[in-house]
Amino acid sequence: MLSVEGVSRALSSGEQSSEELLKQCFAKIADSRGEGGHTFIRLFETEALDAAVAVDKARQRGVILPPHAGVPITVKDVFDLTGSVTSAGSQLLKGRAPADQDALVVQRLHQAGFIIVGATNMTEFAYSGLGINPHYGTPLNPFERHVRRIPGGSSSGAAVAVSDGFAAASIGTDTGGSCRIPAALCGLVGFKPTAARIPRAGVYPLAPSLDTVGTLGVSVTCCAILDGVLAGQPYLELKPLPLSGLRLAVPQQLVLGEMDSQVSEAFYAVLERLSALGAQVVDLQVPEFEQLARINSKGGFAAFESYAQHREMLAEYPSQYDPRVSARMMQGQAQSETDYIELQRARTAMIASVDCKTQGFDALVMPTVPIVAPPLAALNDAQVYQQTNLLMLRNPSIVNFLDGCAISLPCHKQGQAPVGITLLGARGDDAALLSVARSVELSLAERR
Repeated sequence: MLSVEGVSRALSSGEQSSEELLKQCFAKIADSRGEGGHTFIRLFETEALDAAVAVDKARQRGVILPPHAGVPITVKDVFDLTGSVTSAGSQLLKGRAPADQDALVVQRLHQAGFIIVGATNMTEFAYSGLGINPHYGTPLNPFERHVRRIPGGSSSGAAVAVSDGFAAASIGTDTGGSCRIPAALCGLVGFKPTAARIPRAGVYPLAPSLDTVGTLGVSVTCCAILDGVLAGQPYLELKPLPLSGLRLAVPQQLVLGEMDSQVSEAFYAVLERLSALGAQVVDLQVPEFEQLARINSKGGFAAFESYAQHREMLAEYPSQYDPRVSARMMQGQAQSETDYIELQRARTAMIASVDCKTQGFDALVMPTVPIVAPPLAALNDAQVYQQTNLLMLRNPSIVNFLDGCAISLPCHKQGQAPVGITLLGARGDDAALLSVARSVELSLAERR
């Protein structure tokens, strides 16, 4: 796998040319034995190679270039790209006019020198945590590929693009875990920042109250670099904090239930290691988390806001939707304006209550998802699909409701099924959370 920091160093030092690297990436994508055909909805090979050649020539002339000039990256198929149709993983939007300008975050990627390889596959309209797409196929999880496990979603192609070396990192969106779930299931790092940090101009919405632009990469540093670029802020090198000074809280409600044996073993091993290294790992009662199922029983923000976005297309073209997606959207039809106002009030109250209980802790710690990636074939049954999807979304969606920030780190042993551990911070605590995550990442690297 590639990394943003590693590729940037190799290119700037002349160890590798951008053109050579991009050709290698596109060769991997084109390999019929791999997942390139299901990972991307659109590729930009000609444009990317032309940009790479231009970067190499400028570097040879001694031109001062942006810090990540020539680094290949992918963006999820919800970001507007000039001259390209943003289809959000659906056939319904293919007839739209091409975008007349890049999404603001894409503009910032270009300014930083990144080269966009393609638009990645995803769950239709980003409305599922499993990553299955009946229209464009489903990219397979890198672990035990012969078993044909799901990649996680909705940013499915974003994760596989990184795991398979098609790009150095990926940009996705996260409404209820859509960056962190595929990161956890595919053995990557996935970061969901505080939503207001990253502009969403030119990003096709699912639920604006929850939508966040996030990142996937092979390291915390990868995600931190990209987060700074997307936020329009200079990157400050992460300084790991001493583990002996950290206070970490493990919520006892909701998030520890229904763990399979592999997740449980990996999760508790991490807690033991962090404790042994001096971190204070404290069990914390957060009964508010158990209220979420009741609060969202009518579909929550995602159903209400997605139905408002799609109601005309749902009425005119119902058969063109993935029925598992449209069924969730249709929940919004039964919600009233009063329901929506009550949702907002419940959210405000929960944020205040949880913030009060978690003051003094550096992060909350929980399994990103309670199970490892199941085989794709096991989800053909509609009821199993629904139950598994809800289970996948249960833990990661908490931070979206709280409007906070969270990062998933791989915590499994080498050769085992990928498992993610999540560190969750309050709204606006992104920089501190990334520093904590870097410290934890270093301790996990030693363990693995």
